[in-house]
Amino acid sequence: MSAAAPPPDLAENGAPAVPLMDAAGFQAVSGATPAQMADLERFRLMLAERNEVMNLVGPASLPDFWSRHAWDSAQLLKLAPQARAWADLGAGAGLPGLVLAILGKGVIGFHVDLVESMTKRCKFLSEVVAELQLPATVHNARAENLDLTVEIVTARACAPLHRLLGYARPYLQGGATGLFLKGQDVVAEMKEAARYWEYEADVVPSKSDPRGRIVRVKRLGRARKV
Repeated sequence: MSAAAPPPDLAENGAPAVPLMDAAGFQAVSGATPAQMADLERFRLMLAERNEVMNLVGPASLPDFWSRHAWDSAQLLKLAPQARAWADLGAGAGLPGLVLAILGKGVIGFHVDLVESMTKRCKFLSEVVAELQLPATVHNARAENLDLTVEIVTARACAPLHRLLGYARPYLQGGATGLFLKGQDVVAEMKEAARYWEYEADVVPSKSDPRGRIVRVKRLGRARKV
């Protein structure tokens, strides 16, 4: 017997579905200016165009761009409103880094370092940075090999937390705070990370998805032997 389809107001896992957010909804919750909205719309179109030939984001996620991608990224600014120097590790499609750069454009001293090891993705990031004249630098390198001084280091869909902490170690031990976007398995990831690292962190509920979490890492100690 085939399984019955879930009710339309439920996600596949039985959790309440998150309603789609449109551009106006994003502007209302983020406070983005008309100029920032225009840049975000241009980024959305470039992402959709390049996604037809590159694996940047899941195609099914594009209709929910404003919540799943834009607001998911933009919410980080509310956790560090005074921060000016950011690094996005494994920047990929520019989420959250390009969104942060768009919203920080025009703010004195605001800059995002977009760190990505895949050359073709760096080309896309560079195209968006140039097109929108964003305060960002693209680094075609591995995160742990760079010497960057930042206030916030972030990442989304980059790696499990225990590996991500290794990539972010130079930044965290240099005084940066980590803001890492994670899903509903965050508790298991944090327990696994504790086998490898001594670290201090708390978990902040995501504003864009009730199943999402943001791991805020305040201190990273020495690696443990396992």
